This record gives sequence, structure tokens and C-alpha cells, in this order.
Amino acid sequence: MAMLWKFMRVAKYSKPALTPKVKVKGIPTHSRHSTSQSITSDFAANTTCSNTVELLGKTYPQDDYSNVTEKILSKVGKNLHNRKHHPLWLIKEQVKDHFYKQYVGRRGTPLFSVYDGLSPVVTVQQNFDSLLVPQNHVSRRKEDNYYLNRDHMLRAHTSAHQWDLIHSGLDAFLAVGDVYRRDTIDNSHYPVFHQMEGVRLFSCHELFSSIKDGESFQLFEHGHRTAHKQECHTMEAVRLVEFNLKQVLTKLMTHIFGDGLQIRWVDCYFPFTHPSFEMEINFQGEWMEVLGCGVMEQQLVNSAGAQDKIGWAFGLGLERLAMILYDIPDIRLFWSEDERFLKQFIVPHIWQKIKFQPLSRYPPLINDISFWLPSETYSENDFYDLARTVGGDLIEKVDLVDEYTHPKTKKVSHCYRIIYRHPERTLTQDEVHHIHRAIEESAVRELGVEGRF
Repeated sequence: MAMLWKFMRVAKYSKPALTPKVKVKGIPTHSRHSTSQSITSDFAANTTCSNTVELLGKTYPQDDYSNVTEKILSKVGKNLHNRKHHPLWLIKEQVKDHFYKQYVGRRGTPLFSVYDGLSPVVTVQQNFDSLLVPQNHVSRRKEDNYYLNRDHMLRAHTSAHQWDLIHSGLDAFLAVGDVYRRDTIDNSHYPVFHQMEGVRLFSCHELFSSIKDGESFQLFEHGHRTAHKQECHTMEAVRLVEFNLKQVLTKLMTHIFGDGLQIRWVDCYFPFTHPSFEMEINFQGEWMEVLGCGVMEQQLVNSAGAQDKIGWAFGLGLERLAMILYDIPDIRLFWSEDERFLKQFIVPHIWQKIKFQPLSRYPPLINDISFWLPSETYSENDFYDLARTVGGDLIEKVDLVDEYTHPKTKKVSHCYRIIYRHPERTLTQDEVHHIHRAIEESAVRELGVEGRF
């Protein structure tokens, strides 16, 4: 289940970001139940003249849609969610443990299968078409995604595996993995993060077996789509699926965060569920969105071969849960190799309470960059992606602080404030100056801006 599409921006990416050839080797893994095998990453700095990308043992030709950067490719295969004692691994294992113990099949085996080694390289058909995302939907555009070419991309959500897993005959599963999106830069956004997808399908008997006179109810009808149901679903079926979904997720969040947790549900919109909801929890007096969910579009379920069933899906972000549960203030820390960070999560059992002890807070260094935008379409995400590529994790935040239109030429100028702060040591003015200068030069060269440096 994808995170909210309404936050994704409309823009246009016009420059291929890859050098001619990049190699990242590895072996994708698949599992019937849980597996913690990782895709190993071997990032090659040397490139050749061929116009291809070699990733996870396959070669992809580049075209006008190719925009994935070397910095992003270097993250492929890290699989933090499978790294034992990593905070994302702890969250994943807690959710798995809850589902394994709470939901058991007739033979005493876990009802939900877990897939945490699926390849992050998917087709555009898997990532969008199979989920009924319209061709002109904002979420498809290059400024919000990392494309290898027109046909292949790094998955933008774990929902990319929904259709395939349902088509394989599964009725209940969790899919976990790293996902990739071009986005803003701050302490809660990173171009690579981790999601968990949950799907459950019900036959008519399974859904109504515990209801008095349940044999008289049906899953489907020839009706009309409303704000509360799809045209093919009966209201009784939708209400029961919705109740089951909210009950499952409320139990999960209560189990993770403890009794007394305040939860509220907010109506929202996803392309491939209806009706759709966000779950928000009250954490330290602030309402925070932690997951999205809804009743699956029957057209999707039918096309995957489960025409006689109805179901729900949810998607949650592992970083969001870990940041709340462990009080981790900066999303960049999940990529840290600093033992002072990692050792805090080496605990004897996955449910042990952990209160993150901040590393020394190093001072920020702040620099502004101003330039005239090119006459062609420009996207803020282009600049954010460029800044990440050059500055990497030394950049804590980038803000658009001023926008100016020249009264005569009508040219538009942007001024961005870049906050540099290393999470593990003090930066020097000299090293930041070199990085900032490189960002200026790259913006002129790659984005076609006119510097006001």
C-alpha cells in the first residue's frame, strides 16, 4: 500500500543522471515465509562507454527516462530491514512476531506469509499499471521516481508486488523492502526508505462465518459506487472488511506502542483501494500519520485471479514507526555505521524497550544558493536530488527560502538554504565550502540554471 499520493509533486525531470555504466551486483531473494537473506551491493566507481545500467545481475538499457543516480544505486542491496539488530529490523521483526502469533491457520501455521527479499527493481507495469494507477497520474512522473528506463524502475512502494503475490495464490501476506522516491530534504525524508505491505483476502464463507445468519449475506452485487463502497461490493461485505482491517491495525499499533494509545482514522484517497483511510496516532501530544489502508479495488483482485474474494491492504513506513518508538530524531541515522548508534539496538529480545541516546549534537553550517531558473520546466525535486548526489548525508535540510520574479524580464529566481551537519562529527567550513561550490557548479551544468553566486 503506497504512502499518500497527494504529497507527490508535479514537475518535469529532463536530465539523465547516470554516468554511462554502473554495476551493482547481487542476488534477489524470494520466500514462502520469512527470509532474511540480503542482496549484496558491489558499487563500481569505474564506468565504461556503454549506455547501460547493470543492477542485481541484469542489464538495463538507458533512455530518455533514465534518471537514477549513482548515489541512489549505491544504496540498492543494503537491505537495512534484514540487518540483524538494526532498528528497522527490530520493527520488522516485531510486526512479524505479532502477525505470526495473532493470526494462525487451521493447521496451526502462521496465516500470513512474509516476503522481505523481493528485488527492488520492478517494471512500470508492476509499480503502476497492475495497481490501476491512471496513465496521467502525478505519481508516475520522473520528478518523483527513479527510473532505470521507460519500462523499469526502483519500486516506489511495496505495493508493486501485490498483484504478483495474489496471482501466485496467496490470500494473506506481508511484503517488506526498500523503496525509492525523489523528495524534499529534511530530518524525516530520505530518497530510500522502507515499507511493509499487508494484504488479506476473504472468501464469502471466511468473512461471514462468525456472523449470525451469515449464509444469507453475499460479497457482490450489481450496485453503484459511493463514497463508502465499490459498485460490485455489498455494503455488508465492505463494512465487515473495513471493521476487520481497522481491528487488525489497531491491535498492531497498540501492541507496538502500548495500551492507552490514542488512534483516529481519517478518510483519504488511494488509486487502488476504496474506501481508503489513514491511521493517525497521538504521540507526545501531536497527531502523526503512521499508515494508509483500505478495501482493495475489486478490479485489481479479479485481474490477479481471485475473482471470488474481497480484501484489504495496508502500507506502513518502518522508519516512521522506528523514529516514534525509539525517539530517533534524524532519518539519516538509519544509514549510520557509527557503533554509538548501532550498539544501542543490540538487545536480547525484539520487544525490549529502547530509548535512543542522542549522539553528540554537532553544530550546523548554513549556506545559501541562488540562481535564475531555466526557461524550460524546472522541478524543485531536481535540485534536491542533485544536492543529495553531491553532498550526500552531510546535508541535513534544504529549504526554498525565497522566490523572486524580475519585474521586467519575468525571470524567476530561487534561493535555497542548505543546512550541512554531519550526524557523527563536526564539519569544517573548508570542506563545506568545497561541497557547496560543487553543488553550484553542478546546478549550472546539469539543470541549466544561471547562478547568482
